[in-house]
Amino acid sequence: MMRLPAPLIAKLLQSRIARFFRSAPARSLIQCVEPAEILHPGSAAPVSHDKMQSITESTAPVIWIGGSEPLDHPGIAHFVRAIAQGGHYVFLETGGTPLRRRIHEFEPLPRLFLTVWLDAPQARESALAVEGLRAARLSGFFTVVHSKVRSVSDIAELKNLRVFLGEKDVDGWLITTASEDHVVAGIAAEARSLIPTASWRRFSELVEQELLLQAKGRESYGTSLANKPPAESCEESIRVA
Repeated sequence: MMRLPAPLIAKLLQSRIARFFRSAPARSLIQCVEPAEILHPGSAAPVSHDKMQSITESTAPVIWIGGSEPLDHPGIAHFVRAIAQGGHYVFLETGGTPLRRRIHEFEPLPRLFLTVWLDAPQARESALAVEGLRAARLSGFFTVVHSKVRSVSDIAELKNLRVFLGEKDVDGWLITTASEDHVVAGIAAEARSLIPTASWRRFSELVEQELLLQAKGRESYGTSLANKPPAESCEESIRVA
């Protein structure tokens, strides 16, 4: 397993220093993007150009594309290419099932990391994800596995996964908590010791922070909509669409 690429480490460090000395506006190191908010297949406006522009102009070094399955969107390959060519590092997180079928639509760019969530590679439901991961490696892509910890029992599976990843020569491994529960978060922190490379352990912590913030933001947004009068909620939905 390789270290996190040196240019990415340098970008993250520069952003931290700029934020520390306040010579640049406060900003996140990772920006999480939900493809469904940008790409609207089948609509009169399949791409939200305002949101697309805000992403390409983002000062965050890393754009994390996840949430609902990104590969369900027909325009995802063009979307990813535009962001990566704009100077950002892109982590495209997928369940991996459609990856082998759609891998030909992507280019193996040096700033693109195809990220497959995987906890138990021997599980029957993981077979297509493992095959997609293999196809990505053979096609010359940087590949990363993202494992989410839900309970202490997951550590045994992750120990087996570590051996599997070493055999498959995957480029990176991320371990994050699947819950804000402090006990589960502690288990995830312990599980990160299984990652053989320190830079990927530290990057896992950054990804975890941003994913938790994103989940909290969605929860708050859903609560605010639920508390609105019915007519106002409808009007908001029309305006956003």
